[in-house]
Amino acid sequence: MQKITTTALLIVSLFAFSQQKNTVQSKSFSTKNKKITVYTSADSTKLRLTQTDILTFSPSKQPLEIEISVFVEPSKTFQKFMGIGGAITDASAEVFAKLSKDKQKEFMNAYYDKEKGIGYSLLRTTIHSSDFASGSYTYIKEGDKDLKTFNIDHDRQYRIPMIKEAIKTAGGTLLTYASPWSPPAFMKNTNNMLKGGTLLPEYNQSWANYYTKFIKAYEKEGIPIWGITVQNEPMATQTWESCIFSAEAERDFLKNFLGPTMKKEGLGDKKIVVWDHNRDLMTHRANIIFSDPEASKYAWGMGFHWYENWSGGSSMFDNVRKVYENFPTKNLLFTEGCVEKFDAKKYQFWANGERYGISMINDFNNGTVGWTDWNILLDQNGGPNHVGNFCFAPVHADTNTGELIYTPSYYYIGHFSKFIREGAKRVSNSVSRSNLLSTSFLNVDGKMTTVVLNQSNKNVTYNLIVGSEKSVVTIPAHAIQTLVY
Repeated sequence: MQKITTTALLIVSLFAFSQQKNTVQSKSFSTKNKKITVYTSADSTKLRLTQTDILTFSPSKQPLEIEISVFVEPSKTFQKFMGIGGAITDASAEVFAKLSKDKQKEFMNAYYDKEKGIGYSLLRTTIHSSDFASGSYTYIKEGDKDLKTFNIDHDRQYRIPMIKEAIKTAGGTLLTYASPWSPPAFMKNTNNMLKGGTLLPEYNQSWANYYTKFIKAYEKEGIPIWGITVQNEPMATQTWESCIFSAEAERDFLKNFLGPTMKKEGLGDKKIVVWDHNRDLMTHRANIIFSDPEASKYAWGMGFHWYENWSGGSSMFDNVRKVYENFPTKNLLFTEGCVEKFDAKKYQFWANGERYGISMINDFNNGTVGWTDWNILLDQNGGPNHVGNFCFAPVHADTNTGELIYTPSYYYIGHFSKFIREGAKRVSNSVSRSNLLSTSFLNVDGKMTTVVLNQSNKNVTYNLIVGSEKSVVTIPAHAIQTLVY
C-alpha cells in the first residue's frame, strides 16, 4: 500500500512539474528583433492604406507628461475576434449585376481578397426584403401560414450569385448570418409589412418555421448559414419593412418558439442573436433576455447598431461595455451601421470614414467580437431603396459610367479588417491623450496589430510603448494608422 501511494505521489509530482514547465515555456509576445510596419490613410493626402514607415523598438523609460503615448500590454488579453464584414442586400446585388465582369472582379477583390483587398470575413444578408431592394416581397404566397409555397426563387436572380462569388473570393469560407425586417403582412396586426406593427400570436409558430426554411434553402444552395438575428431594429416603426418586439415579446418568442423550433429542425448549432438595434436600449434588452435562463440558453449573444444619435445625442459606447461586463458569457456583435442621407457631393467627406474608425475602436475596446457594415455596394443615388431611404456605402457604383467609387469609409474599415484576423485576441491598450484612439489585437500567427486614430487637426508624434520597449511614430491630422509588429 505504501509503495502504491509513493508511486502515485511521484506521478502526481511529475505531472505537476510538467504542467509548471509547460506554463513557463508557453510562448509570450515579445518585441525583440521585431520591425513595425506602419500603414496610413489621411485626410487631404493621397495616403490610402499606404505603407508609410518601417520602425524599430528600443528600451522604454518612464514617459513624461508632455509626451503622448499609446500603451500596449500583451500579457492582458480579452475577447476573441470573430471578423469584420458587410451586408449583401438586394440593393447591393442589383447594382453588382449591372457592373462589367472586370469591375465585378475588381469589386470582389477589393472587399474579400486578403492580399489585393481588405479581407472581409463576415457577411450579413436579409430574410426576404428590407428597404434596400427594388420592392417588398416574401418567400411565400400571402396567407400561406403552413409555408407550403416557400421558395427563394427571388434571391436566385441577383443576391445568391453575388453571395457565392463573395464566398469564392474570400477563399471558400465566409461567416454568413441573416436578419428579417418583417414577417409577411398577414402575420401582423397591421396586415402590412411596412410601418411597424407586431407579430400576431397565432403566427408565432409559422414565423419560427420561416427562419428554418430560409436556412435550409440557402444551405441547399451551398451557402452555409452561421446564424440569425431575431428581428432587425425591433423598437423602430419605420416607413419600410419593420416589426415591433418589446423585450418581453422577443424573450418569449425566442424561448417558446424560435429556439425550440431551431433545435427541433436540427439547427440547434446555429447562433441566435438578439436585439439587433441601437446601443441606447441594449442594456435593458440584455437584462430581460439574458436573465431568463430558458430564453438565454438559446441566445449566442447580442447584436447592435450605431444610429442612437438620431435624437441629437452622441454614440453610447459605454452601454456596450456594460453588457460585456454584466453578461460575460454572451457575445457582442455590431450588426449594422452606415452613413445616412446620401449626398453625392460627400463621397470623399473624410468625417464619414472617421465615424467608422471611432465606432470600431470603441466597440472593440468594449468587448465586441465582430463588426458588420451595412450595404457593401450602392449606386450613384445611394440605392436602390423602395421607400427613398438613400444612404452611403463604403463603395458606390455609377451605373451610368460603370465606375466604382471608393469612399474614406472603405479605407477606415480596411485598417482593421485587412490586419486583424479571425481568432485574434484583443490585448490591453490605452492612450495618454484624448485626441488619439487606439485598439490592439494579437493575431494567431504571433503578429500584433495596433490601430491608432488621430481625431485632431494637427500631426501628432506619439510613443508606442509595448511592455518595456518603445518606438516613436508620427500620425498625420485626421488620419488612421495600422501598426503591425
